[in-house]
Amino acid sequence: MEQGLVVTQLDVQPGECVKVKGKIPSDAKGFSVNVGKDSSTLMLHFNPRFDCHGDVNTVVCNSKEDGMWGEEDRKADFPFQHGDKVEICISFDAAEVKVKVPEVEFEFPNRLGMEKIQYLAVEALAAL
Repeated sequence: MEQGLVVTQLDVQPGECVKVKGKIPSDAKGFSVNVGKDSSTLMLHFNPRFDCHGDVNTVVCNSKEDGMWGEEDRKADFPFQHGDKVEICISFDAAEVKVKVPEVEFEFPNRLGMEKIQYLAVEALAAL
């Protein structure tokens, strides 16, 4: 996993959007956008996988509490293409987290009941 962008000390409140823009590398196996309290406590791990961890063209969502992963939630929609510019908007409320991309919206429960986003990390998994 390549280390990408990490932002700490955020204060994103319910209803506000964390927007991530970038270009998907042509050799990416997948990428992830993580939001939460810190690297061991994540409200959402949003992980589109082109071809990694046994998944092909699958979006995997999860949460992490005190370093322990929850149950993975796989989504049927896969609106991502190698080389595309992408804009992702992540917002949340007490019940769920929403991830909006131009073509589709993904929903995932706010399992940890988090009340704000303080941490953002974006990583890409490149071909070896």
